[in-house]
Amino acid sequence: MIDTAAFTGSVEFAPAFAPRPDIGHVLFDFDGTLSLIRQGWPDVMVPMFAELLPPLAGESEEERRRIAFEDIMRLNGKQTIYQMIQLAERIKERGGTPGEPLAYKHEYLRRLDQRIGERIAGLKSGCVKPDDLLVFQARLLLEKLQRRGLHLYLASGTDEPYVKQEAALLDLTRYFGPHVYGALDDFKQFSKKMVIDRILRENAIDGAQLLSFGDGYVEIQNTKEVGGLAVAVASDEAHNGSGRMDEWKRQRLLGVGADVVIPDFRDAGALLKLILGE
Repeated sequence: MIDTAAFTGSVEFAPAFAPRPDIGHVLFDFDGTLSLIRQGWPDVMVPMFAELLPPLAGESEEERRRIAFEDIMRLNGKQTIYQMIQLAERIKERGGTPGEPLAYKHEYLRRLDQRIGERIAGLKSGCVKPDDLLVFQARLLLEKLQRRGLHLYLASGTDEPYVKQEAALLDLTRYFGPHVYGALDDFKQFSKKMVIDRILRENAIDGAQLLSFGDGYVEIQNTKEVGGLAVAVASDEAHNGSGRMDEWKRQRLLGVGADVVIPDFRDAGALLKLILGE
């Protein structure tokens, strides 16, 4: 029985959870796990998909949106281009003539920029404080990990130039140094699995020494595939700091093997002590 008395908020441990005192390397997803700059991105992508999908006979817009949402979230955590490839495949199977996935990606980013432009401008001007656009108490966890001397890595399905810019605006670069990775134009040259394999290879460690935090299935699944410990951040992005878990994320991430599920980082100290067996 795991003692959660030191936790002030919600936490859920998988039955097979066990401490990992030898953990030395920690991988973070970016959007939804640390950053809220892109909060609400599905509200941009889903309507775009529904708009571009040829309707089937008798199909409502609500039904198209549901299909779009499921396709999009199933690929959450992978590079954005994979969602656009899926869109093109859906259009084709419905009898339409799809455009190039890269063109769809550029249109999505144009629409997203309209949604998040004020947030970026606010960070640049100083009107918005970096911690206002971080998942609740994320910096607390990063500080604790850094003080312990653990090596931190950031990997995102968002294009690398944007990830690096946004990490800098949120004052996160100092925790990760050169280890900030994002999607590349040649999408086959980047994946979170590649980042994980590189961490293990360059540090000559096995997966049992890797800890990951993420709100998408990809980083959780990839971590578990190498024997690492995966913490799912079922963040309620629209109500940051509420302490509530996003139930869709919770179920999805437990389903791919998450060892722990948390809503945010309010219990960073208690969580790390349990994970590291202190």
